[in-house]
Amino acid sequence: MKALPGRTDHVVVVGAGLAGLSATLHLLAAGRRVTVVERDGLPGGRAGRIERGGYRMDTGPTVLTMPDLLAEAFAAVGARMRDHLDLVPLHPAYRAEFADGSALDVHTDAEAMAAEVERFAGAREAAGYRSLRRWLTELYTLQIDRFIDANFDSPWQLAHPDLARLALAGGFGPLDRAIGRHLGDERLRRVFSFQSLYAGVAPSRALAAYGVIAYMDTVAGVFFPRGGMHAVPAAMAKAAAAAGAELRYHEPVERLERRGERITAVVTSAGRIACDAVVLTPDLPVSYRLLGRRPRRPARLRHSPSAVVLHAGTRRTWPRLAHHTISFGAAWDGTFRELTRTGRVMSDPSLLITRPTATDPALAPAGRHLHYILAPCPNTETGPDALHWGELGARYRDSLVATLERRGLHGLGESIEEECLVTPADWAARGHAAGTPFSVSHTFAQTGPFRPRNLVRGTENAVLAGCGTTPGVGVPTVLVSGKLAALRITGAPGRRPRRADPPPAAEPSPARRQEVPR
Repeated sequence: MKALPGRTDHVVVVGAGLAGLSATLHLLAAGRRVTVVERDGLPGGRAGRIERGGYRMDTGPTVLTMPDLLAEAFAAVGARMRDHLDLVPLHPAYRAEFADGSALDVHTDAEAMAAEVERFAGAREAAGYRSLRRWLTELYTLQIDRFIDANFDSPWQLAHPDLARLALAGGFGPLDRAIGRHLGDERLRRVFSFQSLYAGVAPSRALAAYGVIAYMDTVAGVFFPRGGMHAVPAAMAKAAAAAGAELRYHEPVERLERRGERITAVVTSAGRIACDAVVLTPDLPVSYRLLGRRPRRPARLRHSPSAVVLHAGTRRTWPRLAHHTISFGAAWDGTFRELTRTGRVMSDPSLLITRPTATDPALAPAGRHLHYILAPCPNTETGPDALHWGELGARYRDSLVATLERRGLHGLGESIEEECLVTPADWAARGHAAGTPFSVSHTFAQTGPFRPRNLVRGTENAVLAGCGTTPGVGVPTVLVSGKLAALRITGAPGRRPRRADPPPAAEPSPARRQEVPR
């Protein structure tokens, strides 16, 4: 692995999101002095927080998997994750509702899920689930060290026996066909393949290797931190400060000073900070603009679909909703064509509904409830641009509410007393390319060593981190991204042992486990 040359004693990390905070903790562990500059008034980046009328709304990711990666970041500075975060394992991890009126609870316990699949679709499909679970675990084991938790300097690094093993496991075929070899029920295939949308690719076009995301969701477990998802970056920032990092909020970066190929200072709205190295976590176009360098690529970067999010504080809720509920429309392949090719909003949408107050009622006023409704939509390169979303947003919000009411959430519209609507126009205003928070899609040409590197030619002491670079999109991979950026600065340590399941520290006592009523 190539490491930065020269002195790296004082590192400035630009951005206090999950990637920046992960990099900070790992840099502190290696004895570096770290200054974090953040344009907002609180840590989190995409994982921010809006407080409105007593409702505490998470603005970014709602699904937390692979808490061992978080534990590793805390442990780097001698802290224990359980002293900073109370993680509740979700049972079920998801509830899936289908257009035919059927519903399935997705459990991460093998026996519980096999029983649920047998109830839902019969003994043959339950056997198929067991074989799928083994395959997903194999995918994860083959990929985590060699292809996910790894800095790439050249595509030649793929020339390793693990690549052949991944190929033999079927990792380079289409994801939907790989899932179909185990499951015949079309509804079940959706449950284990919709995750490819996180990677910005339809299941029919995604590499089967991206089944590793389904492993994280459906095998390793889904967790929720009390206090909401924003509690994660808040806790990481607190641990970083306790370990000696200086965190400076309300300080947007204006420019970088350089001498030749070295960055010598970061200039913010508050002044100049001399440094020996820089970690940049903003979206790629912002980082490249600050560096004054843009890598040459044979083809233009393609971006993932975006999302419209309706945060709704309501006077009531619907017991049928689990903490996470996926409401599938009847359409499937056509939905992905709309999102990635024709640029239309979904005509028959599949939606993620998160009800965080099912697990932590303190996120809303007493007797009130919080709902986070996410609708994938085309990004601003494929579909309506930011200007058009200014006009389209309110109409689309009403359409989403009407759709959910038709699907059983009767009275949703009239129950809303506080709300916040986020559209691609808002993501674009935050500096996210193509108006999407999901950054560069994971096509084959933008995966592994072909993804934008975390080193930029022409600048010898700057490293990139975040979802646009190695290894990619999602909370677990963004945490890894921060660690990989730190390793570019500090050099590579020996490999640590890996667990296929979250460590016991991430499991609250059985008394804290909550079953969601049907």
